[in-house]
Amino acid sequence: MYQRIEGNNWRHIWIMGDLHGCYQQLLTQLRTLRLDPCQDLLLCVGDLIDRGPDSLPCLQLLQKSWFQSVRGNHEQMALDALSTGEMSTWFVNGGAWYTHLSGEEHKLAGQALKSCAQLPLILELHCSSGVNIIAHADYPAVQYEWLQPVDQDALLWNRGRINRLLSGKGDAIRGADHFWFGHTPLKRRFDSENLHYIDTGAVFGGHLTLVKVQ
Repeated sequence: MYQRIEGNNWRHIWIMGDLHGCYQQLLTQLRTLRLDPCQDLLLCVGDLIDRGPDSLPCLQLLQKSWFQSVRGNHEQMALDALSTGEMSTWFVNGGAWYTHLSGEEHKLAGQALKSCAQLPLILELHCSSGVNIIAHADYPAVQYEWLQPVDQDALLWNRGRINRLLSGKGDAIRGADHFWFGHTPLKRRFDSENLHYIDTGAVFGGHLTLVKVQ
């Protein structure tokens, strides 16, 4: 569930919102930022796949030494579909791209999706901006603790906290300097206390948010 990253192993580090197959948008951003794959690191809040045009290339980012991600609810839907053979929930939520692949692409995608079972649900990043916690939708506790048991479904799906914050209610999460989430598409990045929501709807005509934290 948890994975720790020591930022002193990298020059610059960015955290990125939901990618959802928007591979070309990402390449454009990386050219602008001049990310050096030998020195820099890009972390994602999950949902690499579905809805956008290039899910397979986005999945293949997981093979890059300069890229890491937590698991999103769309990766989980794909894993559940492949495990049970019940594909309808995934397909209705943008997973139908999987059926349109060529034979070799289908094999590569299947292997990459199965590897998503090894993705952490929570990344704890220690870097120049402090202790940063990255999860897809929420960290369902009032205080963060390393290896603390928390509900997996809430990590992947919960929108209760952001809905309260958007209505002017809710508090910070204690135990870390910053928390970074995606999952809920927004017109612009939303920050409240030490909580940051950075899914800015790239796949819905918005923009892909990357935040430099080191």
